[in-house]
Amino acid sequence: MIGAAGQIGTDLVLRLRNELSADQVIATDVKDIPASELRDSGPFKILDVLDFNAVANIVESNNITQVYLLAALLSATAEQNPKLAWKLNMEGLFNLLDIAKEKRSLKIFWPSSIAVFGPTTPRVNTPQYTVMEPVTVYGVSKQAGERWCEYYHQKFNVDVRSIRYPGLISYKSPPGGGTTDYAVDIFHKAINDGKYECFLKADTMLPMMYMPDALDATLQIMDAPAASIKIRSSYNISAISFTPEMLAAEIRKHLPSFEMIVNPDFRQAIAESWPDSIDDSMARKHWNWKESFGIESMTKDMLTHIRERYFHNTEL
Repeated sequence: MIGAAGQIGTDLVLRLRNELSADQVIATDVKDIPASELRDSGPFKILDVLDFNAVANIVESNNITQVYLLAALLSATAEQNPKLAWKLNMEGLFNLLDIAKEKRSLKIFWPSSIAVFGPTTPRVNTPQYTVMEPVTVYGVSKQAGERWCEYYHQKFNVDVRSIRYPGLISYKSPPGGGTTDYAVDIFHKAINDGKYECFLKADTMLPMMYMPDALDATLQIMDAPAASIKIRSSYNISAISFTPEMLAAEIRKHLPSFEMIVNPDFRQAIAESWPDSIDDSMARKHWNWKESFGIESMTKDMLTHIRERYFHNTEL
């Protein structure tokens, strides 16, 4: 797991260690991390994905069969440092694709994103194949990455698999610099402060997914027979679409005094370039993808776990 300390990696490492054995899952990140369940539950190594020799050495010396490449700069953070974002998001992928080109038994998971879409993309039920003119460096890097994944599979038979994550919501890790991160932070602020200042307009509809569903989708596509993976760029997946106000209303069912203030910033323009909802019928057909959480069940579960973290009390 490369980039294991991020939002997806934290949850995915723990999920895999529970399903396999702890010593079979090597968590890596570019910096050391404090003592935590992630750090202490199994092997952890400091690894820079841009260091080809270091990555190749870990793969070879540990007889790695699967790599989850999660190291990246996300949408909002990437806009602050476009050249670094391009370097990290693209060269890290090239390193893994080139390693897999030589080590044919290696299976790679590389996440794409709804950021590949842009303002000219159909916003409602965005299809698998459509216009993609991203307006962020993150989206540009993900669109280019999709093309390279497809190329390496066609030319060198590299077994690389990918899904286009929507906004992801998790209670186990803090926001990581994405435009959809309001949907994580809002829960923490609701419990601790009773109010939240949202950086998106109240009616901004975006596709979202609760982390347990994202983990299920990730492991399902990796476990599927190679013949079932008919798209080697990246699959659309979807679960829920909602606005900040819809989410705030759901939170008020449990915390009636909760207040949301709206103060849009530069992330509003990014959000407006992304779809409202996603057509993921091909993922459902090819490898039986299906979500488990809606906005109601996700909200209740998030509030329960975050309250437990802060107060060791699960009452809502």
